[in-house]
Amino acid sequence: MTELQLDGRAFINGERVGARDEQVFDCISPVDGRRLTAVARCGAVDIDAAVSAARAAFEDQRWSGLPPAQRKRVMIRFADLLLAHGDELALMETLDMGKPIQHARGVDVNSAANCIRWYGEAIDKLYDQIAPTARTALALIQREPVGVVGVIVPWNYPMIMAAWKIAPALAAGNSVVLKPSEKSPLTALRLAELALQAGIPPGVFNVVPGYGAEAGAALALHMDVDCIAFTGSTRVGRQIHIMAAQSNLKRAWTELGGKSPNIVFADCPDLDKAVQAAVGSLFFNQGESCNAPSRLLVQDSIKAQFLEKALALVPAYAPGNPLDPATVMGAIVDRAQMDSVLRYIEAGKEEGARLLAGGAQVMAETGGYYIAPTVFDGVTNAMTIAREEIFGPVLSVLSFTDALDAVRQANQSVYGLQAAVWTRDLNQAHGVARALRAGTVHVNQYDEDDITVPFGGCKQSGVGRDKSLHAFDKYLETKTTWMRIDSPV
Repeated sequence: MTELQLDGRAFINGERVGARDEQVFDCISPVDGRRLTAVARCGAVDIDAAVSAARAAFEDQRWSGLPPAQRKRVMIRFADLLLAHGDELALMETLDMGKPIQHARGVDVNSAANCIRWYGEAIDKLYDQIAPTARTALALIQREPVGVVGVIVPWNYPMIMAAWKIAPALAAGNSVVLKPSEKSPLTALRLAELALQAGIPPGVFNVVPGYGAEAGAALALHMDVDCIAFTGSTRVGRQIHIMAAQSNLKRAWTELGGKSPNIVFADCPDLDKAVQAAVGSLFFNQGESCNAPSRLLVQDSIKAQFLEKALALVPAYAPGNPLDPATVMGAIVDRAQMDSVLRYIEAGKEEGARLLAGGAQVMAETGGYYIAPTVFDGVTNAMTIAREEIFGPVLSVLSFTDALDAVRQANQSVYGLQAAVWTRDLNQAHGVARALRAGTVHVNQYDEDDITVPFGGCKQSGVGRDKSLHAFDKYLETKTTWMRIDSPV
């Protein structure tokens, strides 16, 4: 902690700057409630300065005009610098948003660096096309950077969520203005410094901290932003689409909420593995994951056995000091989010669900924000805890009779981000996976993942895909150049 140099000022046009009106807000650690630093409370005038810097950088082609292979080398240096500063970034992330230090270092830093490296490596391997035409024409189909990309990311995976968006946007040649969550702004600001050090020119990557209603709205409404990419709640995602339309009809990409069903059939090939995945994937990152398997659907004939095994694992996920390398579940990001989770727990009890484990705040004496891992049985889709995204360590257990019943209950949600099916029957696995309305379906596992596959959802889980080559589509325009050829031969 004493080795960290925390700087909460914005990063605009290659320089650290305070908010134009000099306003700040306190960055509070959920670990123990301590004040970490003051952060610039930026607003519309600061967003305007960042967008102007980004636009100037794009128009003079200081980045977009570089050969793809040259941008690749810079992106790889950027990724290398993340790893070189991995301990610093991990400690910053843990103090800022409460996740266990082992996950911040082993998952978040490594995943963010891998993402940046992968898109850097990919950019000089994308080819344009020539359309089939008559001999009198040549039709070129080319992809060009959209221009200035606005990015708004949440607080649950600050580095990873930023990397998923800035990496393909930057690799494609765009300029970026990133607005991190006010609950976790520190690593995003440090990333901007490392990007400059790696060779990304001033003005190409800007980071402007602030509140959503002030800085975020100004970015989404800005008339000189060509594209807005947002990850966060469905409620705010709707507003992002509206603001994009109300302004310059900028393209808007959103990765939003989820209430992912995890379906376990009686013929599950490895019940212990399914139990471990159901519990571990839900309580990972304190349950603060959009794709957390928060609705566990277990076939009624094995439900009692499954719950007995699951409850035996729950104590291993008791919250601990996030700075302790042995801790597997840390702090909730702030008091407001902790209070929200506790209200959902009370709603579950009031609506008739049976509380089997947890259900209360713990470690209050630390000054931090911690909730015991919580399990409800007897849940139905009519209950609030089954319908709404809680974003906390709360598992809702439902039961089903057969495949039709499982699919009906799983799809009975406004969300469609992720799902899982556990069965040894190949026909059942394929049939149920096809019937589930979700962007990703896991079979006999949960959360195995890779940068090479797209991530996103359907229904009210958002529009567009992060990760994989598909993400480039969000940040590239497609242009056709039709050339007349009147050949003399």
